[in-house]
Amino acid sequence: MLRILFFVLVVFALGLGFAWLADRPGEMVVTFNGYQYQLSLLVAAAAVTALVAVVMILWWLTKAIWNSPYTITRYFRVRRRDRGYQALSTGMIAAGAGDGALARKMNKQAAKFIRADQEPLIHLLDAQASLLEGDHETARTKFEAMLDDPEMRLLGLRGLYLEAERLGDRAAARHYAGRAAEAAPQLAWASNATLEEKAAEGDWDAALQLIDSQKSTKQIDRESANRRRAVLLTAKAVSLMDIDPAAARNAATEANRLAPDFVPATTAAVRALYKQDDVRRGSKLIEAAWKVEPHPELAALYVHARTADGPGDRLARAKRLQSLRQNNPDSSLAVARAALDAGEYALAREETEAAIRMRPSEGAFLLLADIEEADGGDQGKVRQLLGRAVRAPADAAWVADGVVSEKWAPVSPVTGRIDVFEWRVPVERVGTLIEDVRAPASAQPRERIAAIAPAVDDDVIDVDTPAETLPAAAQPAAPAPATAPAGDGAPPRPDDPGVDPHDASQEQRRFRLF
Repeated sequence: MLRILFFVLVVFALGLGFAWLADRPGEMVVTFNGYQYQLSLLVAAAAVTALVAVVMILWWLTKAIWNSPYTITRYFRVRRRDRGYQALSTGMIAAGAGDGALARKMNKQAAKFIRADQEPLIHLLDAQASLLEGDHETARTKFEAMLDDPEMRLLGLRGLYLEAERLGDRAAARHYAGRAAEAAPQLAWASNATLEEKAAEGDWDAALQLIDSQKSTKQIDRESANRRRAVLLTAKAVSLMDIDPAAARNAATEANRLAPDFVPATTAAVRALYKQDDVRRGSKLIEAAWKVEPHPELAALYVHARTADGPGDRLARAKRLQSLRQNNPDSSLAVARAALDAGEYALAREETEAAIRMRPSEGAFLLLADIEEADGGDQGKVRQLLGRAVRAPADAAWVADGVVSEKWAPVSPVTGRIDVFEWRVPVERVGTLIEDVRAPASAQPRERIAAIAPAVDDDVIDVDTPAETLPAAAQPAAPAPATAPAGDGAPPRPDDPGVDPHDASQEQRRFRLF
């Protein structure tokens, strides 16, 4: 655009010049070699202009002819380079799509047209093709060769890191990530791997410095940085709890400030405060956290805050905690446990049953069984409650990557990731549980289930349901004759002597359908 504008301005200036000469007639006389040449100024100006144009055209033609060999060579070189980059682009797309054969073909074609020392991406395509072909040893060799090239060093470290992760060599993976983090702290994958390494080693201060570096380089936002700092500070406080209570208190208090809803940080801060006999401040932290999200660990700390308290005092503290969050199963269970210790079985039973109505769980039924055993010792009812506990949903626990732990941990024992433990009910059961009614010896368990399952709507058939209320397919067959010999596989009858009517193992059988 600028060239066109400049050309227009030059033509416009020439036009103005010729017009000015035309309005001012004159003559120009040139004497050369004894001859005198006389012509007008306009003709002289046109002749000079034409002469300059002819000289410029001749110069351009001469230059073009002189440089023609180089121009032709450059044309074919550019054409080869374009074909090489086209093959390289196609190969990278094929590698990303998982087409190893096409990636290898395009890699060979690109290597014909482009020198590998001029285009490092050829090495990358070669390594990716080797990975797609399953030749991991060659791929690792390619990645190791990249370490000698400053431009490809980070790419080689990334490839070696992924290969080490694939082989499960976490030490080697963290080594490569550490080297990459030293060269380029802005790399998120390198800093995260180094952070996990420091956390696994228990070097909490170095891990906290990495968090600050990630925050300053905008790898993570402020909220994520505060969460990770809270996790690491909580782990630091737990490790220093018995060694340096003052440092543990400072770390846990800061963690609780950064993440008030993070239960492990609250428990760590409360334990540190209790160790320094600051029960009042620790109890306030629990009360504030309990209003947001009740947790059994907080309840246990709150109730047993003072070692000199008796069962009655602990029950009073449990009721105080319950008043902060009414109609909550954890609140009711805290009061029930304290009431059981205090010997108030009626209150303990009432609160446990209330918790079961809100959220049935294995622990609640076990607690109710303990209350019944401590109150009256009715073994039949205790066994019935134990059977219900087996069928009830499991209690919540700290779960990370399929691992269930009674205590929180900052790092996953499987993957080494940070902050993956969460408080939830672990997944234990897959499939539908069906309790088989008492069947005759001739009926096989799976045949009996196949006959019952399609005919009923509920997943569980209660063995105490009268036979006339069951569907036709679910009604039990006629009992075996009384003369059936013992040990023939027939189930015991309730009216037989020696059979406990509360023994669930003698009344029913459970099967799992997948």
